[in-house]
Amino acid sequence: MRDPRYDVLFEPMKIGPVISKNRFYQVPHCNGGGYRDASAAAAMRGIKSEGGWGVIFTEQCEMHHSSEITPFIELRLWDDKDIPMLAKMADKMKEYGALAGIQLAYSGINGPNLYTREVPLAVSAAPIRTFTNDPVQARALDRQDIRDLRRWFVNAAKRSKLAGFDLICLYGAHGFGIFQHFLSRATNQRSDEYGGSLENRSRFVNEVVGDMRDAVGDTMGLTLRVSLDETIGKLGFSNAEVRDFVEMNKNLPDLWDLAHGTWEDCSGPSRFVEEGAQETLVRGIHDLTDRPIVGVGRFTSPDVMVRMVKSGLLDMIGCARPSIADPFLPKKVEDGRIEDIRECIGCNICITGDMTMSISRCTQNPTFMEEWRKGWHPERMNAKGASNNVLVVGAGPAGLEATKALAERGYDVVLAEATEILGGRVARERHLPGLSAWGRVVDYREFHIKKKPNVEVYLDSALDADAILEFGFEHICLATGSAWRRDGVSRQHVVPMPVSKATNVFTPDDIMSGVRPSGHVVIYDDDHYYMGGVLAELLVNGGCQVTFVTPSAYVSDWTVNTLEQHVIHRRLAELGVKIILNRGLTVISDDHVISNCVFTDTIERFECDAVLMVASKIENNGLYLDLKVREAEWAEAGITSVKLIGDANAPGPIAWATYAGHRYARELDEPNLGDALPFRREITELAID
Repeated sequence: MRDPRYDVLFEPMKIGPVISKNRFYQVPHCNGGGYRDASAAAAMRGIKSEGGWGVIFTEQCEMHHSSEITPFIELRLWDDKDIPMLAKMADKMKEYGALAGIQLAYSGINGPNLYTREVPLAVSAAPIRTFTNDPVQARALDRQDIRDLRRWFVNAAKRSKLAGFDLICLYGAHGFGIFQHFLSRATNQRSDEYGGSLENRSRFVNEVVGDMRDAVGDTMGLTLRVSLDETIGKLGFSNAEVRDFVEMNKNLPDLWDLAHGTWEDCSGPSRFVEEGAQETLVRGIHDLTDRPIVGVGRFTSPDVMVRMVKSGLLDMIGCARPSIADPFLPKKVEDGRIEDIRECIGCNICITGDMTMSISRCTQNPTFMEEWRKGWHPERMNAKGASNNVLVVGAGPAGLEATKALAERGYDVVLAEATEILGGRVARERHLPGLSAWGRVVDYREFHIKKKPNVEVYLDSALDADAILEFGFEHICLATGSAWRRDGVSRQHVVPMPVSKATNVFTPDDIMSGVRPSGHVVIYDDDHYYMGGVLAELLVNGGCQVTFVTPSAYVSDWTVNTLEQHVIHRRLAELGVKIILNRGLTVISDDHVISNCVFTDTIERFECDAVLMVASKIENNGLYLDLKVREAEWAEAGITSVKLIGDANAPGPIAWATYAGHRYARELDEPNLGDALPFRREITELAID
């Protein structure tokens, strides 16, 4: 069934003493589970094995207790007690023939050791560099420390072998790994044999790889992950120096794993970073080494993957986010089902799980990290329950996902949408600057719904309670969405703020409907996600002068978790947006607003022609409330249940909506769990006193 043009992606690849069955390589990626939710993470990796990946890696695994990154939750391999947890993961990875890889990390200057209370060790003494600006400094490794560190890596390698892994990735990328810290002059100011020249700065990684080859190299492949360019200025490990390093050490690892600069560069959201963005940085490196190369670039297109291989840029196609959005991506290419691929939209919601120390989510794949916790499979639904039909009202992301999943379970589904297009909020947001890839949320579901013989779709079909009670459906799923508030109610204001009736106040819904302000616009952002920044860009490009006011200390504060906050601020500053931080709004008058400092409450006046309110949303739950009032009529109408889901229930990011739709479909007709926990969790065993 496979298209012959993709045959090259399924050629076996030798990585040292082991062989991958194909070129699909899931590079290390975090998931918010780590040591806390090891079974959930193991099952998630196991699904990728079933999905056809040739190589599957863990996230970064802290290989020694003297370097850990609490509060962030990763894997740990501190002693033998960690081996069973990791062995479970390796077994799941290998179940369908994939090679199991573990990424060993020593965080050095990035490890504050808040949990272990050990003094951090770094290549050179300096303050700890993390996302949280910990007030901790590291001392420089002395020669005995370096000998110890080499031994710790060997111990970790031996434990990795005992756990059943086939590959080891030495982490020296994104500014996080000790190998990069030795290689970069920004973190290596040593004057001994480990500092100064590139040859000296390369000494440590050569020693560790040599030690590991002696210990496990006859049975395990050794890979080295390095950044293609640190992008931090003259002292950084530049792309030119990376090339010198590879040429100087051409056969050092069994495979070169090339990552794009910082983590923010490597995992840049689709709003700012295109597919295959590292192509220029990697071009020509293959001429410098005999070893295979894997690279990343949010690859979602098999055609792009083939081009990367046939052009000689890459030997293996590295994927993190695309493997999350569709764990069965390789299998679908192999089976000739390209159109069935659930493409990553590059929203970076998956990364927020790691950044917020929670279980990761995926906008496109609601089953991500629920494989073990809830038993959800990304390609298989549970069997249909006792009832037969469902009316889904609202074709936004929640309604579309519910419809698709219900149909796959075997229910007859009618989807009624009040407008003339499918997609709800996504149908509007996909036309905003940089968000076109988000339209895949609609496209993927619409494509599959149209193929279902048990789904009927009715557009331009606004329904009221009378109509629903007349239809005779057994289950009513209301996914009627939400609307942006105009009155400023959000975090600063829990009741409507004073607004002059003569003021031109707009909401994001107005802007997306084509109703635009002119002149000088004040954007008040008490939402703190992407919308305020996106609309500021849109208005400036439309000729408006924009002042951006937010009570937060950052523009689009929550996008720190999606690795784009710094880019958003820079973009707005370059566009000439006046950015006012740590200030709210107290009054909106005819031609000005009154702003207050969140710390001192001092007042400042800003002249404007209009205000764009990016505050909170209000649920469109009127239909649900109308039906609840008439609950006594449900039985006679044949209605068994009425459920409100998605933004209509509680507004949130798009990933929350697709999850809500999927959960509704999974749980329909299932036994009521009552007060029982609706998911499994890992419980730490109490130590014996």
